[in-house]
Amino acid sequence: MKNELNVIVATDCGSTTTKAILIEKKGNEYRQTFRGESPTTVESPFEDVTRGVLNAFAELEELSGRKILDGEKIITPAEGDTGVDIYISTSSAGGGLQMMVAGAVKTMSAQSAQKAALGAGAIVMDVIASNDKRLPHEKIERIRDLRPDMILLSGGTDGGTVSHVVELAEFIGAANPRPRLGMTFQLPVIYAGNKEARERVSAVLKDKTALKITDNLRPTLERENLGPARQEIQNLFLEHVMAHAPGYKKLMSWTGVPIMPTPGAVGEMMQAIAKKENINVVGVDIGGATTDVFSVFDQIFNRTVSANLGMSYSISNVIAETGIENIVKWLPFDIDETDIRNRIKNKMIRPTTIPQLLEDLKIEHAIAREALRLAFEQHKALAVGLKGVQKQREISETFERVAEEETLIDMNKLNLIVGSGGVLSHAPRRSQAMMMMIDSFQPQGVTMIAVDSIFMMPHLGVLSTINETAATEVFEKDCLIYLGPCVSLTNTGKHGSKCLDYIITYSNGNKIEDSLLLGELRVFDLKEGEKAKVEIIPARKFDVGEGKGRKIVKEVAGGVVGLVIDARGRPLDLKEGKGREPLAEVLSKWNMAFDAYPE
Repeated sequence: MKNELNVIVATDCGSTTTKAILIEKKGNEYRQTFRGESPTTVESPFEDVTRGVLNAFAELEELSGRKILDGEKIITPAEGDTGVDIYISTSSAGGGLQMMVAGAVKTMSAQSAQKAALGAGAIVMDVIASNDKRLPHEKIERIRDLRPDMILLSGGTDGGTVSHVVELAEFIGAANPRPRLGMTFQLPVIYAGNKEARERVSAVLKDKTALKITDNLRPTLERENLGPARQEIQNLFLEHVMAHAPGYKKLMSWTGVPIMPTPGAVGEMMQAIAKKENINVVGVDIGGATTDVFSVFDQIFNRTVSANLGMSYSISNVIAETGIENIVKWLPFDIDETDIRNRIKNKMIRPTTIPQLLEDLKIEHAIAREALRLAFEQHKALAVGLKGVQKQREISETFERVAEEETLIDMNKLNLIVGSGGVLSHAPRRSQAMMMMIDSFQPQGVTMIAVDSIFMMPHLGVLSTINETAATEVFEKDCLIYLGPCVSLTNTGKHGSKCLDYIITYSNGNKIEDSLLLGELRVFDLKEGEKAKVEIIPARKFDVGEGKGRKIVKEVAGGVVGLVIDARGRPLDLKEGKGREPLAEVLSKWNMAFDAYPE
């Protein structure tokens, strides 16, 4: 199959927009050549997702001069400038995949179930556990009220306790929940718990739900087995959720491979790139309603979705969660709190508007920083090692904060941060996107920052399942825009004190030497494709990734913004203190260093 795919058309049916891209083999490499988009048509008056897809195809035909459609039929295979070899698609239209998970112990099986659901591209509406302190009738009511698309039930290691997981099955049976789409269908339930309990769970649920049984998520305390459950979630997503969404049956008959949930596809792409380059990656997709964070550390993949943090539909939730004062601190000008609240409410009720004034843009970027920061905090809290496993600890370790130790996210080992979604991909200047990402993720040591050029990661994720070479080639050449490396200082001290010396040696032999004070930030010209040797000598108390006072020497590659040396310390300190410059002046200096906004 691999050899025959020379012309590929891919769509991503989002909640608002359906985006189509054309990928063609040029010589011996794959390139993304044309792009078309159209409003998504799952709601009335159309109620047929294929209308939006056909409209996006029509735009592709017009731009590329390639005839893709014969009436409403896709022409395959490709010959000359007619037809395509395969059509593939992802979708998050109709609110995506909404799930509930249930497990015997909240920090063990329930957490593993949550990881499996999130990794498959779902929004987790609630986590029910035997020990979550809710009374039986409250759990039953909650299941009945939420009306998820499906439920994932887990609990117990193989051969372990049976009673807890059977009790949870009884709660689901008693709630007799109806699915969100299609009242006449049974709700899909996946059982991925103790295999000894399969018969009893089946007896309780098989008549009331569309029950599927798969391998245990936690066969032993020391091992997590999320693959089979994730696969089953994606299969049921197609069979049940997609099949009942308007027009999907027709769309499914057009595609050459199964339709994937958009976040699941982005996750596939993140894993493919981490594996190919053998690096640790953090990716973020900030949308109108949700923010998804993905990470691959030492080949362990995690995804979280912050379902209430977004830039349009959920913008008010960002303010509610972080507090208006945390938005104001990022603004280099004075503004009345009521004025900000009014602008935010306007964005919520008119989600498709974009900032018209420079002031509005700065407010939007301030909110994006907080949404990204909060989503990353939530990700770090969920991307943890296995709970319930006995660990040997040194006495010195016992007193350290366990939460810090348990997260798999080690910022000093992070090689690449990839940003995606409207506010990052379509920022008027690339330097604004880089600034937002550095401010919210606060990388440590040396980290490359990149952005998805036109939001094509979902298309490439589904492509990677059938032709990984094509997906990674397009990802590197057309999708990823490298903004540049960021070298960061990881402690704090007295502001204004000298914290590091640097020597930058360019490949043409030119050298720049100077020092930075704590709280300063500098951007150096280092274009894409150029390399330079960076030597950083921190002062005694400061660390740039190798330990306090230890110098680092690294060869770094450039990007469209350049090389950033960030001596603002970690965590970022945005307080006004005695003997320190007013915050508005400090922010203006940082903006000027990046040339982020026009004067």
